[in-house]
Amino acid sequence: MTNSAVEKRLSDAGFTLPVAPAPQGSYVPVVVVGTVAYCSGVLPMSGGTLVAKGRLGVDISIDEAREGAQLAALGLLANLKAAIGDLDKVARVARLGGFVASSPDFTDQPEVINAASDLMVVAFGEDGRHARAAVGVAVLPRGVAVELEATFILK
Repeated sequence: MTNSAVEKRLSDAGFTLPVAPAPQGSYVPVVVVGTVAYCSGVLPMSGGTLVAKGRLGVDISIDEAREGAQLAALGLLANLKAAIGDLDKVARVARLGGFVASSPDFTDQPEVINAASDLMVVAFGEDGRHARAAVGVAVLPRGVAVELEATFILK
């Protein structure tokens, strides 16, 4: 059973909002200042286990990394819900930052992060369209291929 229109849209599209993942370090998952929610980086998890490990162009496919990006996006939304109580309080997604562990010659980072961007549009409609970065990096925490962070505007 869903608690919000956002969760219903996600469910209708085949996505399930997980339990908010515990922080993996000395930080808080979300900081709300006025009507702005800043979400810390989230790694791709499934059933409490890190997934989508590896580096693009070396040992993980674009499709596997895209699935990881979707899982990380769901983790972001779970953290946001835990902080604000209801995802229907989101006015819009302002920014999504995506980091992709990849080899120096891999240049399709935007293709990976598009999976997370598309999920935000599923969840929030036109208000899910956002500013974005898709950055290639040498390595990410715990050996995952994708990490996401985001900024949301609240109602």
